Order: sequence, then C-alpha cells, then structure tokens
Amino acid sequence: MPRFSARWVSLLVLILLIGALFYCEYLIYFPTILKCAWPKISHARGGGEGIDGRPLDSTSVRAMVLSDTHLLGAVGGHWFDKLRREWQMERAFQTALWLLKPEIVFILGDIFDEGKWSSQKHWDDDVRRFHRMFRHSTDTELVVLVGNHDIGFHYEMDWFKLQRFEKVFNASSTRIVTKNGVNFVLVNSVALHGDGCPICQSVEKELIKLSRDLNCSLQNSGSCEGSHMYPPTPPIMLQHYPLYRVSDASCTGQDAAPPEERHLLFREKYDVLSKEASQRLLQWFKPRLIFSGHTHSGCEVLHDNKYPEISVPSFSWRNRNNPSFILASVSPGSYAMSKCFLPEESTVIGVYCSAGGCLLLLVLAHCLWMKGLLQCLSLCLLGKHKSL
Repeated sequence: MPRFSARWVSLLVLILLIGALFYCEYLIYFPTILKCAWPKISHARGGGEGIDGRPLDSTSVRAMVLSDTHLLGAVGGHWFDKLRREWQMERAFQTALWLLKPEIVFILGDIFDEGKWSSQKHWDDDVRRFHRMFRHSTDTELVVLVGNHDIGFHYEMDWFKLQRFEKVFNASSTRIVTKNGVNFVLVNSVALHGDGCPICQSVEKELIKLSRDLNCSLQNSGSCEGSHMYPPTPPIMLQHYPLYRVSDASCTGQDAAPPEERHLLFREKYDVLSKEASQRLLQWFKPRLIFSGHTHSGCEVLHDNKYPEISVPSFSWRNRNNPSFILASVSPGSYAMSKCFLPEESTVIGVYCSAGGCLLLLVLAHCLWMKGLLQCLSLCLLGKHKSL
C-alpha cells in the first residue's frame, strides 16, 4: 500500500509540474490572444466611405505593429534572461500569426539590444536568433525599421552599421511600402538630427524625394514627370523615435508610462525627435496616422490638432510586465485600430508559485498521511544524528 500510494503521489507531482510548464510556456498565449480581433473600418476615425457611401474596407490591409524587441546581445545579456524573454516573444509572435493572420507586420526598431556595438560574429548570432523567433510564411510580409539600438544613437551610427542592418533585411531604411493601395512611409528617424552629417543628408534627401513623389501622386499633376507614382492616398508614417512632445503627462491607459514617470521631460534628439525634425516630417508627408516606438510605453498624441500619433509599447517582458501590439485595419480611405495585450509576466510567475505551493502541500499531506507527523520528525532527527 505505501509503495502504491507513493507512485500515485509521484504521478500527481509529475502531472502538476508538466501542466504548469505547458500552460505557462505555451498554452497561456492562446486564450490571451484569442481575445483580440481585427477592428472594423466602418467604425474608424477619419472617414471611411467611398463615393457611393459604402465603407472603404473591401481592400483593407491587416497590419500588425509591434516595437522594441531588444534581442539581448553577448555583452549585457545573461543566458537565462535571453532564454526567458526570447521564448516569450517567439511564442507570442507565432501564436499571433497563427490566430490573427496579418498580411503585413511592422517592427518599429530596436530589434537588437547591442547592434550599436556588437562584433560581426555576435551580430550574425543575433540575426540568426531573430529570424528563428520571427519566422513567418510567405502570406505575411515582415517589415523592419531601424532604431538607435540597432545602429547607435546619432553620435554612434556610421555607414557600416546602417548598411549592415539594411543588408540583413534587404531594404533601405527609408522607403515607401505600398500594399492594397495603402502607402506606408518608413522613416530612419535616427538620422534626423539636423546637423548635416553624411547619413543625415542622405536620409533627408531621400525623404524629400519620397515626399515629392507622394504629393505628385495625390495631385495627379502633369508637372511631375520622372516621379514615381503611388496610390493617391495620404500615407501612414512609421518610425522609431516619436515626434516631439514635452512628456507623457497626457498619456493614459494600462500600458502608459508609470505615473511617477509621466511628467518627466523628454530630451529632444534623444527621447523624441526635435521640434524642427517633427515639423518637417509633418509638412513633407501630412500623414493621416503615425506609429512610433522607443519609449516602451503606450501613448496617443494629436499633433497640430490633425495628425494622430500612436506610441507602441515594447513587445518584450524585459521592458514591461504587460507587452502589447497594435492591430490596424487600413484602407485607402480610412483606418481602425485595436490593441492586443500579451500575457503578463507577473501572471506566469504567479502560476509557477501556485504550482510550487501545491506541490509542497501535496508532499506534506502525503508525509502526514503515510507516517504521521511525529514519525516524520523522528526519522528526520534520526537521520541527522546518524550523519553526525
């Protein structure tokens, strides 16, 4: 009888351990992301009707927007921290792809944590891990923007780091991506320092050209010979740095910055773009919507009373307890957005602690039931006496 009971207790312990591990490391992502859904454009801001008065969602694009993955590098990344946070992002991303099936995914920079100083060997390892974590089918297009941790802040970036990044993702860091008649302007915001550096000059020159092409497309002007023509719709602008704002004081929501940090003043050209760079971008592109990252917290800002900007929180547990991403349904005439939260790290820790407590109670109950408390104590004391 005792041996039979011990087997059952061992089996229960094993089931509890495997169950907790399976739930926390795999299953938990499904019920959480199943709560998310693509928003309907008919309820969107900024209009959503065609000439015949019907919603313009028949050609909408399903875009998933996330930011600041910060894959840890060889210098500052502990192996367990890498394992834990990268597994979380991989499972969250793969589950979201499987359940939501986005047509295009944007990652708003700071893909890597140490790209600004990593050696070629460590860079290659980081890139390999990124491609494994964010693998996707040909039905989904993955578009990556550059951030300050990928190529360094303005004073750290150089052509080698920028071209290394562009080579990995086989695209220029400043360009226009068009999908189903929707124009997405990708901005290398790290190079908008305004001091005339060679990379800054190159990026600004490209932005001016893209702006001219877009404006010609919108106006359908005959004086735009030689311009690349895009669908005649106002663009959606994506970048790593937010446009200039004083602070996060007006930001609200469960993914906003902590209350004690919201009134901290932002530094131009470090936390946000400068006033001048922000105004130039708005004048050049007149975007109907802006997505940015960098702050690791969520925020919604309206610039000049007509240009809405969404700051997308970090996708990693390393930067916040409740990561999230944006689901955007975008048509040539309108858009709608919703936010999808991932499992909280504190929830997973709580489940593991609860499972550990249950295991302890189970073992203790078994000990008391099989031999009695006094016998357990006496055996423990006898074992210590013999060891002495």
